[in-house]
Amino acid sequence: MLPVPSPSDHLLPDHPEGRAFLARDPVLGGVIATLGPLAPLTPTPDPFGTLIRSVIGQQLSVAAAGRIAGRVGAALGGVTPEALSTAAPDSLRALGLSWAKVRTVQALSGAALDGRVDFAHLGTLPDEAVIAALTPMPGIGRWTAEMFLIFGLARPDVFSFGDLILRQGVERLAPGADSRAVVAAWSPHRTLAARALWSEHHARQGRGRLSPDAQ
Repeated sequence: MLPVPSPSDHLLPDHPEGRAFLARDPVLGGVIATLGPLAPLTPTPDPFGTLIRSVIGQQLSVAAAGRIAGRVGAALGGVTPEALSTAAPDSLRALGLSWAKVRTVQALSGAALDGRVDFAHLGTLPDEAVIAALTPMPGIGRWTAEMFLIFGLARPDVFSFGDLILRQGVERLAPGADSRAVVAAWSPHRTLAARALWSEHHARQGRGRLSPDAQ
């Protein structure tokens, strides 16, 4: 299990320590040298709501996800376990959620209410413990949990091999190498490494230097 990071690990402006560390890496150094500014990540004050909005946004554009999340919040008076658990599944479906997402958000709501997932204290758990707490829920795989660690809890040392862009990025930069060994060398700044690879992917696609927060 990874140690719980202190707040100072992810509140440094534009990650100077992480950039300096990764700039020396023979695989990632060139990417870091051309990386545009990235906003520092900060832990969410609402882990439950953040995860629900992440589920709602899966396989949707940012704009579409925002519209649906807004409709759900407005209709229910907030994105809370109590509101979601008592909402009729048909009403959630009518607001724009797929049936699979209805099942997931209501399962998460039930787990929050009965204590199977203690959202108030998720931020105190090590990374693997957070993943272990979330992945038994329907519709929550390891990739979703890892994205929650990065963008919800602002953990500094997370890299998802379930993310196609990240996996292909490592394979392109280090063809024939052991990808997991390559990524292990980026610890304790693997989150910054992931964000660099996302940003580089967007730049290669002709979309400029974008922060991967918007992916």
